Amino acid sequence: MSWLSTLRSGQARLWMLALTAALIIVLPWLLMRGLWDRAQGATARVEHTQSVGTLLYRLQADIRDFESAALTLSKGVSNPDLLQRMALADTFPATLELLAEQLHDKPAQLVRIGQIKARLQRRVELARALAQVEGGQDQVALAEELVYGASIRGLVSDLQADESRFLAERIGEARRRDAQQELVSWVALALQIALMVVVLWRLYRQMQQQLSAEQAVATAASHTTAVFNSVREPIAVLDRELVLTLCNPAFVQLYARSEAGEKGDAGDAAAALVPMPLTALGDGQAWNDPVVLQRLQDVLSRGRELWDYELEQTDADGKQRILLLNARRLQMPDSQRASVLMTLSDVTVQRTALKQVEELNRQLEGKVNQVTEVNHELEAFSYSVSHDLRAPLRHIAGFADKLGQHLGEQADEKSQHYLQVIGNSARRMSTLIDDLLVYSRLGRGALRLQAVDMQSLVAETRAILDAGLRSDAEAAGEAPRNVIWKIAPLPIVLADENMMRQVWLNLLGNALKYSAGRDPAVIEVSVQRLDDGSHQFSVVDNGAGFDMAYAGKLFGVFQRLHKPSQYSGTGIGLASVRRVLSRHGGRVWAHAEVDRGAQFHFILPQALDATHQEHNP
Repeated sequence: MSWLSTLRSGQARLWMLALTAALIIVLPWLLMRGLWDRAQGATARVEHTQSVGTLLYRLQADIRDFESAALTLSKGVSNPDLLQRMALADTFPATLELLAEQLHDKPAQLVRIGQIKARLQRRVELARALAQVEGGQDQVALAEELVYGASIRGLVSDLQADESRFLAERIGEARRRDAQQELVSWVALALQIALMVVVLWRLYRQMQQQLSAEQAVATAASHTTAVFNSVREPIAVLDRELVLTLCNPAFVQLYARSEAGEKGDAGDAAAALVPMPLTALGDGQAWNDPVVLQRLQDVLSRGRELWDYELEQTDADGKQRILLLNARRLQMPDSQRASVLMTLSDVTVQRTALKQVEELNRQLEGKVNQVTEVNHELEAFSYSVSHDLRAPLRHIAGFADKLGQHLGEQADEKSQHYLQVIGNSARRMSTLIDDLLVYSRLGRGALRLQAVDMQSLVAETRAILDAGLRSDAEAAGEAPRNVIWKIAPLPIVLADENMMRQVWLNLLGNALKYSAGRDPAVIEVSVQRLDDGSHQFSVVDNGAGFDMAYAGKLFGVFQRLHKPSQYSGTGIGLASVRRVLSRHGGRVWAHAEVDRGAQFHFILPQALDATHQEHNP
């Protein structure tokens, strides 16, 4: 579920990005809004202070106009403009009330406003009185009191000084607010630019990932399509009405006519089959079995699976086919409705071959029975040879010896020769029968495979041969032959021990026999491990050798390359060696030169359960 965790991780990153964007956008807006409100308040306070200053300035100007008009009237000058100026005194209370209203949050200023109001009222009374007096000492007194007695200039100056200080403070505060607002706006702009860069980078990454994912999906889809189209078994997908919705070329080749397949490619043929009801395939004859249709419906409705259901059909070309049907319910990713995935295996050839194999097995059973009968006959023949033929040979040899003893010194040289030939021939015939029985048992006996220590087997064979040499030498009254044995370390192999003993007896016995004219006789036994794990054994002597032109006859039954007068033997020993090695899955061959010795090699294949341990003699 790595794709699910990746999706969740991507969604979490998008939520974090959205939250960060909201914070970067909302927080600067809230901060700017607060700074804007404070700046607006500072501006309002500046305007308020300026408004107070304007009212004070207007009040002072009106007072000056009012007092100058009063002084002018006291000199006897009268005109409408002067009277209009005198009417300004009626606006003083309203102006003072307006000032008091704007300075209601400053108690010190309200006190000054009250003092100005009291003094201004006195000055208005003095100015009006002065305007009505013409000349004399009273006019001078009223003018002096007006100028010096009820002065409001100091109060107004203090009020203006405080307001000027307030104005300077508020202007400074407004400037600080403006600077803060500008700084916040720049910081917010930088953060928003950074956010925009991050968002664009994330969008670019998302687009790259989406493009990579789409390419991966497209590649996977193309691979899937290639695999689907290259599968040799027919595959089809059916909907709930058992209508063909998808199939591969193998399915097309099975149910589309061969001439249709030759005219167009598999894609065109598949398009011709999709959509098509299953019962309409193969001219409506291939899928008309109600049992098969019901089983496919069960796959859809009950979720049952159909495995290796065998059915016989006639394809589009009229050929009888035996098919194995497999079906299971399939949920397609682009549909909410289940479908049926159906695969077919054409086993027509296999079933035909199976029938042929069964027929061949029946024939083979007949042959086996015949071979069994022949083996029984061979067993009977072997029994007859071992019992019925040996008895006459023993009689011939025995009576020949008795006849020689009976004649004694009366027998002439020719008679003794005849009796010796009869005895030797009978004994040779007995030996030949023994060798034939051994050869027969080697071919018919069951292999009893076991771990065979070739080193011990060769040592045992050598001991038997050495004992035979000593016995022959003692019988002839001669010194034993000088034989040098060179036996390399030999492995343990998996084989039939008795049969391998027969191999070594024949090969080492031949090497000893055919090296009789050498002093010393040298016999070497070695082994080589081949690349495939098998063992190649070699027996090399420095004896008489043989002509390689006759090497093909060497391992045949009764085949001999030397005269019996030169070397004794029946010609069955090497044939027995070949039979043993053939039964073990190996082979034997030889190489020699006349009067320069012979080399015999044989191979035993690797056995998986053999112990490949080697040791010294």
